[in-house]
Amino acid sequence: MTAPFGPLTPDFVLSAVEASGLVCDGRLLTLNSYENRVYQVGIEDAQPLIAKFYRPGRWSDEAILEEHAFLAELAEAEIPAVPALEVGGSTLHHYEGFRVALFPRRGGRAPELDDPAVLGWLGRFLGRIHAIGAKQPFAHRPDLTIRSFGEEPRDELLASPFLPPELRETWLSVVDQALDGVRRCFERAGAQPMIRLHGDVHGGNVLWTDAGPHFVDFDDARNGPAVQDLWMLLSGDAPAMARQLDHVLEGYEQFADFDPASLHLVEALRTLRLIHYAGWIARRWDDPAFPAAFSWFDTPRYWQDMILSLREQVALMDESPLARQF
Repeated sequence: MTAPFGPLTPDFVLSAVEASGLVCDGRLLTLNSYENRVYQVGIEDAQPLIAKFYRPGRWSDEAILEEHAFLAELAEAEIPAVPALEVGGSTLHHYEGFRVALFPRRGGRAPELDDPAVLGWLGRFLGRIHAIGAKQPFAHRPDLTIRSFGEEPRDELLASPFLPPELRETWLSVVDQALDGVRRCFERAGAQPMIRLHGDVHGGNVLWTDAGPHFVDFDDARNGPAVQDLWMLLSGDAPAMARQLDHVLEGYEQFADFDPASLHLVEALRTLRLIHYAGWIARRWDDPAFPAAFSWFDTPRYWQDMILSLREQVALMDESPLARQF
């Protein structure tokens, strides 16, 4: 098993930060992250910074710089996204095979997504993010498509050793049924503009303070339909999600238009996330952090549960989409 982040000892991390011209004070705290590695680093006579070491081979320099440019646009518009710091004339640094970016430290707590005022506040900022994101697409970052989030991970999982032989045929049949349902949802939604998105707006990527929210971790930023940044804020049964959606859109539509037809995509995007998530874990299994954190992935029970979840999604995608209540 290879270890893509094996060289990242404490001394290596501090040396990488100091290579950008800063002076560390020796304090180092590892923060929770699987796709990349993220550290809080103490800086002499200054506030600690966040150092992000990008997973080798995932993004090109151009794609990372597009992420940083998007964050800079948002910050310039006074939208609370945390921009990469320019140090020594660049926001992206290279150190012994790793791409590194530095960010100001921002604290906060998880948002209370059952609070209508919180949902409205998030909706307002997402509307502002999307108003800027719609100005031009990413050129070097991918689109969210059925192919990239559904068909490709399906094929990778079929070629992997993880699927139990006794479940393989059933799993493939259910995944293909689910993808057929996803295609029908996309057809019902019609052509949706592909805009620059955060891409992964869940409660863990929003930090809340008394001054309101700020959005972190734009690592999955890509072009996609606007509803991708909204549906993960919704939970519970259909009436509960409809109420939550009303509160989000009450804020959102103050700054951006929302196409009700895109609500046909909510369960389709949830289905794609289930398939993509499994493919992501399988692709990252050579990183020792993954077997340790996701030990359940390599068990028949996980695949049985995934089959059940996808069957539920097949049924949900054939039902009427969420409808606004007012």
